[in-house]
Amino acid sequence: MRDLDLSSSATFSLNATTAPVTGAGAAAPTAARDAVRALRSSQIREVANAGFGVADILPFWFGESDRVTPAFIREAAAGALARGETFYTHNLGIAPLREALARYVSELHGATPMENVAVTSAGVNALMLAAQLVVGAGDRVVAVTPLWPNLVEIPKILGATVETAALGYGERGWTLDLEKLLKALTPDTKLLMINSPNNPTGWVMTRDEQRAVLEHCRRHGIWIVADEVYERLYYGEPGERTASSFLDLASREERLICVNSFSKAWLMTGWRLGWIVAPRVLMDDLGKLVEYNTSCAPSFVQQAGIVALEQGEASTRALVANLRVSRDHLAAALAKLPGVDVKVPHGAMYLFFKLEGAQNSLDLCKALVREAGLGLAPGSAFGPQGEGFVRWCYACDPARLDAGVERLSRYLARR
Repeated sequence: MRDLDLSSSATFSLNATTAPVTGAGAAAPTAARDAVRALRSSQIREVANAGFGVADILPFWFGESDRVTPAFIREAAAGALARGETFYTHNLGIAPLREALARYVSELHGATPMENVAVTSAGVNALMLAAQLVVGAGDRVVAVTPLWPNLVEIPKILGATVETAALGYGERGWTLDLEKLLKALTPDTKLLMINSPNNPTGWVMTRDEQRAVLEHCRRHGIWIVADEVYERLYYGEPGERTASSFLDLASREERLICVNSFSKAWLMTGWRLGWIVAPRVLMDDLGKLVEYNTSCAPSFVQQAGIVALEQGEASTRALVANLRVSRDHLAAALAKLPGVDVKVPHGAMYLFFKLEGAQNSLDLCKALVREAGLGLAPGSAFGPQGEGFVRWCYACDPARLDAGVERLSRYLARR
């Protein structure tokens, strides 16, 4: 038999029937799947994008401090790089960091073995991994809102449906209607997603509320994913180092996945390092998910995380003290403005305040960028329950906050 002539018209015809059609006759590319196309775009990013090119903008829209990561943490990463620590690590993180995290969590919330701890590439990656572990298409998820949109949208990526139980707002600020939440947690619910201290409201769940929710979820076999990234940014009684955690009440082998991050308490937002505390029965499968998501967190960043945990307590306490001052300073200044209703929260790094005329908070925040050079996050970014409010991140110097309040005051006077 003769060799196939690759230049023959027969061969060309055969290939033409099996290769993708290109050029003018090609079919239009298919869109992303419906669940992805239905996701909400970030309105915070939308406002920030409107600020690009605006001279002298004062941005308070993102959830990060204007302070750089402490020098001792940066030096630890630089030292690890100098030593050549640039290779893959174990999916669940290097043992020294997992051990350091186990000690840290145990000190705050009771005995936590290393085997219950996994390192992730940021807190948001941890939230995605947690959802991927327990949620599938058609599952029912409940989320307490207003809420950072990532927590609401992540289960939808997996094909789950998300229903919300809203916090209430009144003279005491943002509060939980416990009865309403428990009623929403029906036996067919697969997962509760809850964030305390809360972004954007600063609401902090009480120990009694956590106990009631935990007992209810135990009875119905409901998983809890607790986003406790802001647990150290808590303004409680003197000597209280952290907000109340589900880890204070639950065993490490229950249907509880706690997510945390180095971003807030150690000023490491750009480092993308987080962790999960979860039942050991999940860890092998979690390792698979990490492998197929990111493989591992960068080695030199993990080394910096160890130093943050072991040497960063004084830095974290100083940060919280400074944030308390900034919170009180901004709240007092905003309370003097007409049309502003602000309550002082007990946690996180935001004031989520009602602003007269903010019924369309996205348009208002875009106008503030254009006309006042002031960058705030629209309340609608955090769900329908946030409409009428705006979020201001106060993690900066009080003088900078004063400049922002002055711009808001001038804008409101003109309006």
